[in-house]
Amino acid sequence: MSYKSDIEIAQEAEMKVINDVAEELQIPEEYVENYGKYKAKIDYNILQEYKDRPDGKLILVTAITPTPAGEGKTTTTVGLGDALSRLGNKTVIALREPSLGPVFGIKGGAAGGGYAQVVPMEDINLHFTGDIHAVTTANNLIAAMLDNHIQQGNPLGIDPRQIVWKRCMDMNDRQLRFITDGLGGKPNGTPREDGFDISVASEVMAVLCLASDIRDLKERIARMVIAYTYDGKPVTAGDIKAQGAVAALMKDALKPNLVQTLENTPAFIHGGPFANIAHGCNSVMATKLALKLGDYVVTEAGFGADLGAEKFLDIKCRVSGLKPDAVVIVATARALKHHGGVAKADLNKENIPALEVGIENLLKHVENVTQNFGLPAVVAINEFPTDTKEEMAFIENKCRELGVNAVLSQVWAKGGEGGEALAKEVIRAIEEEKNEFRFTYDTAMPVKDKIEAIAKKVYGADGVDYLGKTEKQIADLEAMGFGDLPICIAKTQYSLSDDPQKLGRPTGFRVAVRNVKPSVGAGFIVALTGDIMTMPGLPRVPAAEAIDVDDSGKISGLF
Repeated sequence: MSYKSDIEIAQEAEMKVINDVAEELQIPEEYVENYGKYKAKIDYNILQEYKDRPDGKLILVTAITPTPAGEGKTTTTVGLGDALSRLGNKTVIALREPSLGPVFGIKGGAAGGGYAQVVPMEDINLHFTGDIHAVTTANNLIAAMLDNHIQQGNPLGIDPRQIVWKRCMDMNDRQLRFITDGLGGKPNGTPREDGFDISVASEVMAVLCLASDIRDLKERIARMVIAYTYDGKPVTAGDIKAQGAVAALMKDALKPNLVQTLENTPAFIHGGPFANIAHGCNSVMATKLALKLGDYVVTEAGFGADLGAEKFLDIKCRVSGLKPDAVVIVATARALKHHGGVAKADLNKENIPALEVGIENLLKHVENVTQNFGLPAVVAINEFPTDTKEEMAFIENKCRELGVNAVLSQVWAKGGEGGEALAKEVIRAIEEEKNEFRFTYDTAMPVKDKIEAIAKKVYGADGVDYLGKTEKQIADLEAMGFGDLPICIAKTQYSLSDDPQKLGRPTGFRVAVRNVKPSVGAGFIVALTGDIMTMPGLPRVPAAEAIDVDDSGKISGLF
């Protein structure tokens, strides 16, 4: 049987004009700013008008630890939203924006898959409404003003060896991780070591996603630490008077983007921080707006529940006051067999012994959601044609032992129709199960205790090792008054540990923290572990090699 590609399915979609989608959500016309026929920005000031409306129910979609076999988290999020709509519920979806780096790198497009996609797929994956470009420009304005401050006499006494603000671009380009700039003599700046992060790892992106309005955005930008003086004092973007100009560049990017699914369910796609190196959630503003407009809101957090979901719950919910009503954990039999040691080429064969080993990864994520965070959970088994009844029954029985129901999801092949059983189970969990939401740690705890709480409770580690100068970095941060911030751990997405080779549910390991830095504007402390990079590289065969456009402007090969 031959299947249509995601982009072929998307290009055949019958989209509604975006103004009609907005009208069905009862968004007044004056708040809708069109970007062509099928995309619009929604003025965030509408939240003031809707502040007294009750919120809908918030459903968080997360997943097991990612594998090359694929899990289908975004696809499940979209399909579940469509299924809830089919059941007669007013539903809104809230997703992150794709970064161009993964689009052209190893992942391809990131707008769902099969018959559970958001559209216009090509626009969403390529440039969209320019939000990430605004983040890039804003980030680099700060860098330019910082170096200009030094060039023009350096009245703040900034130590060029202690500049922590990097430039950025939205592309996987390992050549730019470490560079030397300012060469060419006195007119061309002060020579120094520098580097680039990918744009979605910029603190500007995190600030965009956590800001509540333009004033809050400016205040957060002003607090961002960009360098240190010769006597070790932090220098902020506010100290070089960058916050006003940066906010001016970001004023339109701050507005959530409205699009739709293949089945015309409304979807906000706004903000795109990576979950392995940032907090991995769409904007607070988009989520809150969706909750005012829908009876149910389906959102997702990046990578596995140990990364995106942990940061959604411990950072985004703490900052915003949001509280999920249920969590969906996506898994596939193929991915679980991979965690059980099966090579990618053999994943289509039934293998219950491998499944028995690999399912421990799923069960750990279930435990994290239900026992650590106290939330109702449902497991969505994303169906593949090669799955067997025996494999499905095994997964369902193991989940049931933890008091969680596993439901077969067929949204890739059938769209919302294939997600109706999942939607009904999620509604049941919301209405019937206890919700005792709690955080992993108290922010008043010492920084090391907070890091260890995440490592032990969420990852299953025996403890944490602090390499090099990290303990001094932590002591300095606490002395500067930053010790009461939440923690954002940057680690590999491919393992519950900080070693990507440790699949399944590893035990007997320790997490190695090699750098700790403040993201004061975002409102958290970043602890970097393992070999995690804030500027990824392209794979041996980049997805870009398969992407093309014909004479009529029709794009192919995007996914």
